[in-house]
Amino acid sequence: MLKIAFHPLYRIPLPERHRFPMEKYELVPQQLLYEGTVEESNYFAPDMVNIEHVLKVHSAEYVQSLLDQTMDRRAARKIGFPMTKTLVERELRLIQGTLSNCEYAMEFGISMNVAGGTHHAYAGHGEGFCLLNDQAVAAQFLLDYWPAIKKILIVDLDVHQGNGTARIFQNESRVFTFSIHGEGNYPFKKEKSDLDIPLPDNTEDEEYLSTLIDILPKLLNDEKPDFIFYLSGVDVLGTDKLGRLNLSIDGCKERDRIVLEMCRNSGIPVQVSLGGGYSPNIKTIVDAHANTFRLAQEIFF
Repeated sequence: MLKIAFHPLYRIPLPERHRFPMEKYELVPQQLLYEGTVEESNYFAPDMVNIEHVLKVHSAEYVQSLLDQTMDRRAARKIGFPMTKTLVERELRLIQGTLSNCEYAMEFGISMNVAGGTHHAYAGHGEGFCLLNDQAVAAQFLLDYWPAIKKILIVDLDVHQGNGTARIFQNESRVFTFSIHGEGNYPFKKEKSDLDIPLPDNTEDEEYLSTLIDILPKLLNDEKPDFIFYLSGVDVLGTDKLGRLNLSIDGCKERDRIVLEMCRNSGIPVQVSLGGGYSPNIKTIVDAHANTFRLAQEIFF
C-alpha cells in the first residue's frame, strides 16, 4: 500500500505578501482522492518528531531558537516565513512524516510525504523556505537505527541545489548527495554535493532527461545504495516563477517515471518528498505534483 504523510497543518496560512503556495499541500491530497488515485486509508497524519532525532543533524542552539521563538529577525528573514510556533510545529510533524515514510518504504518499496524536501536547511540555520532538513534527519535516522542501511543515495531534482543537504553530509561517506539543478538559480553560492549537474537556463525535456538517464543507472551501480531519498520538486517546469529551466508537464512526469522505475527495478526502497513548485497557476502545480503520486501507484502497486 502507498502510505502518504499528510497533516492539515501542512497548509498553514501565510500573509498575502508571501508567494509560497501553501494551498498546494491541501489541494494535492484532495485531487488524488477525487480522481481515485488513492483512498483515505493511504494517508497518515504524522505526530511531532522526537527532538533527539533532529539534534543528530541540527545544532542544539538553532533548534532551541525555533522552539523558544528567540531567533533574531535577520535569521528569520533568511528563511522567508514569518516565524511562529505553528510553523515550527508544522516542520516537526513533516519531519516525522518523512521518518515514518522510511519505515513504510522498507515494507512497501515506496512511501511519500505531501510536504518536505526542505533541502536548504543547514545544521545551524534555515533559508529558502526551509527551517529543518527532513530528508537529512531521516537519512541520519536510518544510519543510526537500521543496521542494514549502510549506504544512502539522495537524488535531488528540485530546480534549486540542495545546499543544506550537501553541506550537512559533506564528510559523511555513507550518504551520497546527487543534485541536478539550474546553474544560474538560487542558491547563488552553491555547496559541493558528491555529484552536481548544473544545467543552463531554459534547458528543455530532451537534454534534462538524457542527462538523468546517463547518470542515475551508473550511480546505482557504483554506489549500491540500500535506500534512496528522492526530492521531486516541480519547479523545473518552464512555467515556474522561481525556476529557470523549461521542462514541460510531460517531461517532469517522465523524470519521475525514470527515477521511480529505476528504484523499483533495482529493489531499492525510496522515500519521496515533494519539494518546490511555484507556477502562477495553482492547477499546474497540483497536476505536476499529483503525477508523482499517480506514477508511484502505477509502478509499485
